[in-house]
Amino acid sequence: MTRSRWRRRSKAVGEPPQKPTGPGPHHRSDELARLEAALFLAREPLSTRRLAKLAGLTDGTRARALLRELKRFQEESGAAVRVEQIAGGFRLLTRAALGPWVRRLLGTPPENRLSAAALETLAIVAYRQPVTRSEMEAIRGVGCEDMLRQLMERDFVAIGGRTEDLGRPNVYVTSRRFLQAFGLSRIEDLPRIESPFSQQPASEPPSDPAGSSPS
Repeated sequence: MTRSRWRRRSKAVGEPPQKPTGPGPHHRSDELARLEAALFLAREPLSTRRLAKLAGLTDGTRARALLRELKRFQEESGAAVRVEQIAGGFRLLTRAALGPWVRRLLGTPPENRLSAAALETLAIVAYRQPVTRSEMEAIRGVGCEDMLRQLMERDFVAIGGRTEDLGRPNVYVTSRRFLQAFGLSRIEDLPRIESPFSQQPASEPPSDPAGSSPS
């Protein structure tokens, strides 16, 4: 190695590290960093009040403002995770596009899909809750005992109480797990379903599709 090359190398090694020019465009304040850490460690959705307590914030209003700021940072930076409002709280979730890759990476088998009959029963519970088994069976026209058992084992449906009718049958409602699985913040976020006769006056029966007139 020549003397000139040695001098250049010695100068490079001896140079002090360059100081950062300043905080980047997505610099987190201490409050925002604590809130993000609380979300990262959470195993279930957290309410704004709970987040405020965990992150040492003044109240839930401050937590909600920081959640909006964090979500904006994540969108602008193209982060792999983002804040989602789900099941009555907030949680950090991987972006949907990365879901299959993450499952392969972790070796997580996909959950068994619900059968058409189970989905039909679940839809009745979701839209008619609280609902009894006999009411479900009247709508479906078949027994629902096996479907209800499967849905309860998957923690999508739970017993929500009893009616005052004869025999005091159980009524069924959807669970928090249902909201998380379907990406809903609350049950009111379900898509609206209009009755096929909703456009006709209630006093008029639906027209006969065969066009026959009464005798």
